[in-house]
Amino acid sequence: MVNKMNMNPAHIAALLEANGLFERSVALERGDFLKKAGSVDTQIYYVEEGAVYAFIVDEDEERIVRFGYKDNIIVSLDSFLTERPSDFYIQAIKKSSIRIVTKKAFMQFIQQNEQGAALWAAMLENLVLQQIEREKDLLIQSPKERYERVLKRSPQLFQEIANKYIAAYLRMSPETLSRLKKR
Repeated sequence: MVNKMNMNPAHIAALLEANGLFERSVALERGDFLKKAGSVDTQIYYVEEGAVYAFIVDEDEERIVRFGYKDNIIVSLDSFLTERPSDFYIQAIKKSSIRIVTKKAFMQFIQQNEQGAALWAAMLENLVLQQIEREKDLLIQSPKERYERVLKRSPQLFQEIANKYIAAYLRMSPETLSRLKKR
C-alpha cells in the first residue's frame, strides 16, 4: 500500500517505472513547449533534469501557476481530467529531460492495482493542497510574506529556477525579489 511518507516525486517515479508506465522520453531545449494553450493534454510529465513552468497569458502577460524541476511531476490537470483544451502552456525554462506517462496507461494502472489507486488518491490530494497554497499566495498582499511562504514551502525552487521567473510567480519585480533575498 502506498503511504504519504512515500509520496515524494522520486518515489512516484520509481513506482511508475516499476510498473512500466513511462512510455517515452522527450528532450527539450530552453523555450520548447510541452503544451500550448488551446490543446488537449492528457499526459503526466516527470522532470528528470531541467525545469519547466506552467502559465497562462493574460493581456499579453504570462501568469505563472506552477514550476516543474528535477524530480517533479507536472500535468495540465484541467485538460488531463476533462480531456478538453486548456488555456495553459507548459514550456522549458532550461534544457530538460522529461519522461511521459499517458492517461490511458495510468488509468489502467489505477483501475487494476490497489497500489495504483492509492497513488492516484495521494497525488490528487497533494495537487489540491498545492493549489490551495498557491491560491493563498495569490491573495496575500505583502510581497515579503508571499516570498517567505514560498521559500519555506519550496526552498529547492530558489536553486532550480531563475529569479525572473520566481519574481513573476510571486507577482513582484525582479528587483523586489532581489531585495527580499538579501534580507
